[in-house]
Amino acid sequence: MNVLKLIGITLLFSGILLIFWSSYQSYLIFTGKTLPPEIFKPQKISSSTKSSTSFSKVSEIESAKETAIELVKEQLKEVLPLENFLKMFNLISWSIFSGLLIFSGSQLSSLGIKLLKK
Repeated sequence: MNVLKLIGITLLFSGILLIFWSSYQSYLIFTGKTLPPEIFKPQKISSSTKSSTSFSKVSEIESAKETAIELVKEQLKEVLPLENFLKMFNLISWSIFSGLLIFSGSQLSSLGIKLLKK
């Protein structure tokens, strides 16, 4: 058997295997049996509180601003949870990566077919 034909068969089957593996992994992820790779992870934000001893008008206004900002942040977390965005971004990144795997598998297979025809 010719070496080029052996390489062609190897490329053909490796490309087909790559396509089927990425399709099966995508099936498992989108049916909820496995989780997508966690590329985007939530960061823990520590809130630092300022302790001031003066009771001037400026410090009262600043504390009112901080309280209002904290209330708005809490309301936004209830309406638009960060975890949903991170899950969506992880699914999108997996979809892009899976598309690249399928494309590269098809290129490997076509290269293998070209080598088999020689």
